[in-house]
Amino acid sequence: MTVIAIDGPSGSGKSSVSREVARRLGLAYLDTGAMYRAAAIWVASQGIDLSDDAAVANAVSQMPLEMGLDPVNPLVTLAGKDVTKDIRAEQISTVVSRIATNLAVRANMKQRQQAIIAAAHSPGIVAEGRDITTVIAPDAEVRLLLTASPEARLRRRALENAGVADAATVAATKDQVLRRDADDATVSQFLTAAPGVITVDSSDLDFEQTVAAVLAVIAAETGVNPND
Repeated sequence: MTVIAIDGPSGSGKSSVSREVARRLGLAYLDTGAMYRAAAIWVASQGIDLSDDAAVANAVSQMPLEMGLDPVNPLVTLAGKDVTKDIRAEQISTVVSRIATNLAVRANMKQRQQAIIAAAHSPGIVAEGRDITTVIAPDAEVRLLLTASPEARLRRRALENAGVADAATVAATKDQVLRRDADDATVSQFLTAAPGVITVDSSDLDFEQTVAAVLAVIAAETGVNPND
């Protein structure tokens, strides 16, 4: 089974690119960031104060979460409810770092994510997030850091959230993107490539060019390409 691990900061395109790469290669797809977002919803539903690290970690350890691995429709199901859209709400984006920087939560998520990857059906899986190449799947056949300049990442997130990338909209996304990256960087490595991790900088690439660049790395490392 081929495991492709992709890390990257907010707005680098790692989720959309990883999904498309998985689709074209016929692989499963795991969005680990979605798991933390689901945890934020779960903790909120339990009425737990996010500053109570022990209570948060205990709640997450009991979270009934199911992750769909279809790159075309990666459903996130929490306690039997489809929360795929709910986890993208702005209020979740503003608090998810509080969950993701809880070390006990990260330990639980590591177990869950590694189990999902190990159980993925052949021929393989693309797993993306913030510490996949170094902590979750350090032995993956392909380890890749997808990055972009802060300006490019802010512009993309503004377009994604509001459909426009004027100065005011870009400025409004700065806290969501750069502050979250700074917070998460205290507990995981995703801003610079670890030894053995290949960097793809998408600052000056459009979506198709970025997908092509990632597929080229995978083909070079494994011989796997969409035409096989």
